[in-house]
Amino acid sequence: MGRTYIVEETVGQYLSNLNLQGKSFVSGLLIGQCSSQKDYVILATRTPPKEEKNENLKHPKDKLDNLDEEWATEHANQVSRMLPGGLLVLGVFIITTLEMGNDFQNTLRRLVFAVEKSMNKKRLWNFTEEEVSDRVTLYMCSSTKKIVCRTYDIHDPKSSAKPADWKYQNGLSTSWLSLECTVHINIHIPLSTTSVSYTLEKNTKNGLARWAKQIENGVYLINGQVRAEDCDLLEGQKKSKGITQAVSQSFDVRVLTQLLLNSDHRSTATVQICSGSVNLKGTVKCRAYIHNSKPKVKDAVQAVKRDILNTVADRCEILFEDLLLNEIPEKKDSEKEFHILPHRVFVPIPGSTVMLCDYKFGDESAEEIRDHFIEMLDHRIQTEDLEIAEEINTAFMSSSVNTEPSLDNTDDEQPKEPIKTTVVLKIQQNIGMLIAFGVAVLAAGISFHYFSD
Repeated sequence: MGRTYIVEETVGQYLSNLNLQGKSFVSGLLIGQCSSQKDYVILATRTPPKEEKNENLKHPKDKLDNLDEEWATEHANQVSRMLPGGLLVLGVFIITTLEMGNDFQNTLRRLVFAVEKSMNKKRLWNFTEEEVSDRVTLYMCSSTKKIVCRTYDIHDPKSSAKPADWKYQNGLSTSWLSLECTVHINIHIPLSTTSVSYTLEKNTKNGLARWAKQIENGVYLINGQVRAEDCDLLEGQKKSKGITQAVSQSFDVRVLTQLLLNSDHRSTATVQICSGSVNLKGTVKCRAYIHNSKPKVKDAVQAVKRDILNTVADRCEILFEDLLLNEIPEKKDSEKEFHILPHRVFVPIPGSTVMLCDYKFGDESAEEIRDHFIEMLDHRIQTEDLEIAEEINTAFMSSSVNTEPSLDNTDDEQPKEPIKTTVVLKIQQNIGMLIAFGVAVLAAGISFHYFSD
């Protein structure tokens, strides 16, 4: 017996009503949550159609072989930024007028592996051995509405398809549990002279990976208490009966990180000659959601951890992309340069306690955020439903080379000539998709500071 997928009824309605717009197929993403017993699908979204250079191309020639994996995987990358802790891209779907055949199954298999591989590259965390590694592929015939649901083990490149059950349920996430957490971060990432050949983005990610270990090893208080990992999260909580509308039960989470290493670890200070540094300092709002079917404390804590790591990493990536898109020049004879950082915005899913998120720069309007949601998730939202979770943060950027040791020695003289740093990102302007694009930036010692106003 394969895995069981419990699916929100509105997802089935969405898939059934998708318009192929004359094409032979439409593909998209399935979003939800894994658990040891079964998986939950609460949202589906089609991959936005790609604008063809030749508008005269006729849809009948649109073959399955023409499915753009790069376009689909970058859509998944964008969508993954909009998911709070606990939610994942669980798999992919294809809706078509054609009969199911080996070509469809092979395409779905390639796509689900490509999507997972692409998203995994950006994560600061890894899946545990205990976690479910199956991802789902769904085929639906647009005329008969027949579906074929199968799963693949993403940890095994040679895995074969396994059948899975696809069952609809009304009001699936109307009473999911939310966990909220405010995290104060102060991350210093020295950029050593030996790493100047790396992009600033790569250097930053390497530094964040070290900070991520602190978050992973932290102590998490739920409503002020340390709870045993294997305990039921709802233990001691009063259960509400007869819930017919979205009612959320929220938990407050506090994070305690170690300041010192354990006694069995020895630490020695080191001095590095640095070309600059990246400093992230400020406060971030984090949220995670978990199903209400006997959830474990360890699953709730894990969802919060991953939201902390994701939101910090995503903001860094969005900032780098924005700098490249706007081609912001380096200010000469200036050591410090300020940029507005994106803050987090939450949006509710109708009929659910779960909220999705996005990131908004100070000069972006609510209408732009609304349009981005429509484009990425194919769901309409109301601008008045946008919940801005944080005050606007700013980033401090040092564009001069910094030769100071990393132990706060600021008196060393700096070289006059900046070192050339190449920042490589991939961008598609219309929906922020990533396509090969490189920009050489004449700024070696670049230092970003996150702090709250």
